[in-house]
Amino acid sequence: MADRNIIKTVTGIHTQDGAGVNLVRVISGRDVEDFDPFLMLDAFDSKNPADYIKGFPWHPHRGIETVTYLIHGGIEHSDSMGNKGSICDGGCQWMTAGSGVLHQEMPQAADRMLGYQLWINLPRKDKMTEPKYFDITEDMITAVERGSATVRIIGGSFDGQDGRAQGGYVKADLLDVAVAPGGTLAFPTDAEKNVFVYLFEGSARFGDGKQLIPEKTAALFGHGDQFTVHAGPDGVRFAYFAGKPLKEPVSWGGPIVMNTPDELDEAFSELQDGTFIKHK
Repeated sequence: MADRNIIKTVTGIHTQDGAGVNLVRVISGRDVEDFDPFLMLDAFDSKNPADYIKGFPWHPHRGIETVTYLIHGGIEHSDSMGNKGSICDGGCQWMTAGSGVLHQEMPQAADRMLGYQLWINLPRKDKMTEPKYFDITEDMITAVERGSATVRIIGGSFDGQDGRAQGGYVKADLLDVAVAPGGTLAFPTDAEKNVFVYLFEGSARFGDGKQLIPEKTAALFGHGDQFTVHAGPDGVRFAYFAGKPLKEPVSWGGPIVMNTPDELDEAFSELQDGTFIKHK
């Protein structure tokens, strides 16, 4: 088997979003082609509620899926379809924005807020699909013990086991991986998928690489059919993402991602004239 090796690393930029939430925008618009079908990754790690308590008040989305995963913390959410709920420690919300949804996400004060929000692009043919939510609580997440590693399956599959979320449009594998100090984990990957990781804590070497990749870094991998990680002296915990690239044009304006500028203009016109929401 051919190991995947790192072809690019990014640390992102510290920024604010929503009503004043401090976060790290790890990947974004400039990375679309390399990380396809993944559009954006926002990572957050704070022990100061002032960094995030103002939250993300009502805002629209169209043309994407958002996956919000918390290792620690809590977020209250509600939307234009009448849904309300909470994302808690070890939980996840997978939202298909599709044709359009208005929602808000309001983090709650906690000892530590640690997690991410990932944006997955929707294929052209599914951009205007009916919106829906899929909430995953910690007890719904399958944890697989493999030697010195623990792999939590948020979406897709690992080691012959399926996660609760399979993704109706992009069959993405989303894993939360922890490897003990000095431990190694190797597993096969679909050679057609783009793969990247984001290190929450610790450090690791990947594939044939000799360099330790530090925490708070994302690494994009080249072609191969096996993924191998060698944990550093303090162990490592990272998010693993894999998905087949769409290879479609992207026209992106804030919270809306379409295929053409005309489609983007139409979406914002509908926001102004009150016809944005197609399903309730």
